[in-house]
Amino acid sequence: MTTKLKTYGERATSLPNKTAQELLTLMERKKSNLAVALDVTTKQEFLDIADKVGPYICCLKVSHMQIPSSIIDSLKCLRIYLDVINIWLQESLKDYRRVPKMTHIDILEDFDQDLIDKLKKLQKKHDFIIFEDRKFADIGNTVKHQYSKGIYKIAEWADIVDAHAIPGDGIITGLKEIGLPLNRGLLLLAEMSSKGNLATGAYTEATIEMAKRHKDFVIGFISGKKFNSCDELIIMTPGISLDISNDDLGQQYKTPRNVIENGSDIIIVGRGIYGKGKDAVVEAQRYRNAGWEAYLEKLE
Repeated sequence: MTTKLKTYGERATSLPNKTAQELLTLMERKKSNLAVALDVTTKQEFLDIADKVGPYICCLKVSHMQIPSSIIDSLKCLRIYLDVINIWLQESLKDYRRVPKMTHIDILEDFDQDLIDKLKKLQKKHDFIIFEDRKFADIGNTVKHQYSKGIYKIAEWADIVDAHAIPGDGIITGLKEIGLPLNRGLLLLAEMSSKGNLATGAYTEATIEMAKRHKDFVIGFISGKKFNSCDELIIMTPGISLDISNDDLGQQYKTPRNVIENGSDIIIVGRGIYGKGKDAVVEAQRYRNAGWEAYLEKLE
C-alpha cells in the first residue's frame, strides 16, 4: 500500500524549527516552491530583480561583494586544501558505518546597511524567506563570528544559511549558538550540482547523520534528492533549467519535474530567470508554475 504524501502545510506541523515551519506554510500559502538565486554585483540590480520576482517565490537566495584579488588567491588555495580533505574523508569513511557525528551577499560591490533595510522591506511586501548562501566551512568558534559579526551581520537578516559538513558537528554547534535563539535555520550541503564535485558517497552519508543529530536547527539539505533516513527535512535543489542541460562552467541542469519527482521540495533558479535577454517576471511565473504543477502531480 502506497503511503499518501503529505502536503507542505501538513509537513510544517511536524518540524521543530520555526523557520522550517514558516517556509513550508508560506509555500502552501503562495503556491510556490521556487527560490531565485540572485548572483548579481550591484545593489540596484539586486533590489530591482528581487522586487520583480518577489511575488512568485517562496525564498530569495542571496549570493556572496567583490573581494580583492589577493584574498581570492588565498581562497583558491583554501579550496584546494578543502578538496584534498574531502577526498581523504571519502576514503576514510568508505567502510565506516557508525558515523558519530540564496544570497551570496559578499559579491555585491556596493553592499551597505541600506541594502539590508530595503531587502527587509521587500521581504515584508512580497512574503518570502531570505536564504544567504554563505556556505560556512570552518570551525565552530570561527563561523559563530562570521555569522553574527563583521560588516554583514548575516544572522540579523538571513532566515536561513548553509554550511559544509567538513568541519564536523562543531560547525553546526557554533552556528546554532547564534541562530537558534533568533529562530533561524541551517541547510547542510549534502550534494552539489556541478560536474566533478566531491559531495558524494560517504561524505553525503556523514552529512545526513550530522543533520539527524541537530534537527532543532538543521532544517534540510542542498541536494538533488530526498534521503529516506530523514525524509521530513526540506530539500532545496540548484541547477534547474527548463531550457538547457549544462553550461561552459560545469553546471549540470535538471528540470523542475525531474527534481520534484526525485524528492526535492524547492527548486533554485538563477540566470534562467534574470539572465541576459530574459524577462524576470515572465520567467519567474514560468518556473513557479512548472515547479508547483510538478508538486501537485506528485501528490496525486
